Amino acid sequence: MKRSPELLRLADSVLLPGFEGETPPDWLRRRLGEGLAGVVLFSRNIAGAGQLTELTAALRAERPDAVIGVDEETGDVSRLEARTGSSRPGNYALGVVDDVTLTEEIARGLGADLAALGVNVDFAPSADVNNNPRNPVIGLRSFGADPALVSRHTAAWVRGLQAAGVAACAKHFPGHGDTGVDSHHGLPTLTATAGRLREVELRPFRAAVEAGVRMIMTGHLLVAACDPGMPATLSRRVLTGLLRDEMGFGGVVVTDAIEMAAVTERYGIGGASARAVAAGADLVCVGGENAGEDVVVAIREAVADAVAEGLLTEERLADAARRTAELTAWAGRSAGATSEADRALGLVAARRAVRVTRRGWEAPHGGAAPYVVELARVMNLAIDKHTPWGVGEPLAKLLPGTTVARFEEDAWAALGPAVGSAVLTPAAGRPLVIVARDAHRVPWQTAALDRLLAARPDAAVVEMGLPGRTDLGAVHIATHGAARVCGQAAAETLLALLDGA
Repeated sequence: MKRSPELLRLADSVLLPGFEGETPPDWLRRRLGEGLAGVVLFSRNIAGAGQLTELTAALRAERPDAVIGVDEETGDVSRLEARTGSSRPGNYALGVVDDVTLTEEIARGLGADLAALGVNVDFAPSADVNNNPRNPVIGLRSFGADPALVSRHTAAWVRGLQAAGVAACAKHFPGHGDTGVDSHHGLPTLTATAGRLREVELRPFRAAVEAGVRMIMTGHLLVAACDPGMPATLSRRVLTGLLRDEMGFGGVVVTDAIEMAAVTERYGIGGASARAVAAGADLVCVGGENAGEDVVVAIREAVADAVAEGLLTEERLADAARRTAELTAWAGRSAGATSEADRALGLVAARRAVRVTRRGWEAPHGGAAPYVVELARVMNLAIDKHTPWGVGEPLAKLLPGTTVARFEEDAWAALGPAVGSAVLTPAAGRPLVIVARDAHRVPWQTAALDRLLAARPDAAVVEMGLPGRTDLGAVHIATHGAARVCGQAAAETLLALLDGA
């Protein structure tokens, strides 16, 4: 079979690429007019609200029914606020509060913001049950480790976001929580039995389907109980047999970024894309790391060639295009304005998520401003490396004279025996605040904490990741996230403690 114009147009209709820049390149404009399904936006495409509104309008000028999607999970994973830090806490903090009304309101406010900016799909929420504390890529992106809790908050998020006319996307099906490999770099394996899979990993996705979720994103992981030979994204048993036939999901299935090593090491980007569509995916997400027309052309041709080779049928492509058209016809119907109360709700939620454990804490005397040491770890690729975080900056605004020293692993290691003169001497006679992220799973941070606390047992410890331990320091503050509002909430908590509250 030749690559006919009709076949190539059908192949275009399953592609959701990224691109470089804050305005649409010419190739993208042209291809949207020729049938490309839409785009996925990254923080590199977003400079601010005005620019983003102009960008989405330009995209819709080429294709009014384009899918315009973004990874806006809030919390640590934010594209809209990558330059400032998120004004809403992430899933884990919301799970700690465990107020489904609050979760729904947070999601509805976010949906109103997205709709006003011209975005019609949000690749959120993460419906993964984070029951493996060593998970390198989910962590705080999950509502928690209890499948019942994750289920009720997943459903609340879906209801809230979609009430604003923006499609929610539950991910990463069938559940990425109990894995120990980052699928950006390799193929994770989920070893759960079929019974365990249904009772734990699949429960939040069933809740999402029951709540009317419009989209589900696949996870690049091997699910032995369903298909021991093929990653979920490429498995017909998982996407069609389990998700469609057994669970009754009728919306759009989108792949996680198809360029991840978990699926491309064996099949390449084109081969993985074609197999994903054949398995039941309706949209192929690409372009986080491989953005450009050449990648789009390669995938389109691979999908078209898969039809000629019998791997994929035109009927499957047409079915995918139909589901996407139904999605964009629905999106935007109920959009409403974001109120000031919506904008303030993120900080309210972050404050409610703070947990304080005192172990002999006494407010220091003398009124000296704090010295803050922030231990910065390398984050996974889902988190924009430029997103600001920490407690020192907001605390300095509350307590002028506060100073901050931030150390990455190499800089800390380079101190060697000079830690005393470099860190402890400047903190002498001042309250010491030590800020960490996932310290329990980052050996150099654990060692740094041990060393600092041995010299200063009166220090306050702020954990902005998963709180593996709460018995560190004279007082331990767990924010359950590193969003800007989480840092603000921690700073306010420290201010009260330093004032003797």
